[in-house]
Amino acid sequence: MRQIVLDTETTGLDPLTGDRVIEVAAVELLNLLPTGEVFHSLIDPERDIPAEASRIHGFTNGDVAGKPKFADIADALLAFLGDSEIIAHNAPFDFGFLEAELFRCNRQALDRSRMIDSLAMAKTRYPGMPNNLDALCRRLGVDNSMRGNHNAILDCQLLAQVYLEMMGGKQPGLELAAKSAPRLVTLEVERVERAALLITPPAEALAAHEAFVKAKIKDAIWLKPQPPFMAEEAN
Repeated sequence: MRQIVLDTETTGLDPLTGDRVIEVAAVELLNLLPTGEVFHSLIDPERDIPAEASRIHGFTNGDVAGKPKFADIADALLAFLGDSEIIAHNAPFDFGFLEAELFRCNRQALDRSRMIDSLAMAKTRYPGMPNNLDALCRRLGVDNSMRGNHNAILDCQLLAQVYLEMMGGKQPGLELAAKSAPRLVTLEVERVERAALLITPPAEALAAHEAFVKAKIKDAIWLKPQPPFMAEEAN
């Protein structure tokens, strides 16, 4: 199962008011695990980056000067995405910006049926709790200590780990338990045939028992004459 974790950084919040993509990153997953294959590019947005946006992601006009325009990387990005499902945190935001950029360079928009929104998943799983990427990393035990400003490639790598945990992925504790589970061992028991040992009480003990039965038990069956078949079995 091939999926792509995707993230973008932008000049602002709304592509309809002229905001543009300045960074796009994508990480390939196979069966929920990163393969090491990535796509990453800084992009010249063909406009200034506002200071408030720079405070969030850390990119300035100087960082993107001379970088390729979106039209220059569009085909390579689409080839990397292929027809795989695309996972993004607040996916409608990223899809909206990519749709606007693809429209500008006369490329077909991404099919939104391919979209998996990890933010919507987190809100369903953890209602009423903070569900941004940092909060999810802390909650799910994903190390995000290297994360300072937003960075698309790092955010993709962190989101890949978060998504694996939310999907109930590999649990080291359970794996260890499976490895250390006790094995069922069947032992072969040797059967030994032994002859029955007949124990005969001494005459004094038999006499004492007969006297006790006569004195204590009325009409004791042990003192009545035995029928012939019982006498034969006794012998």
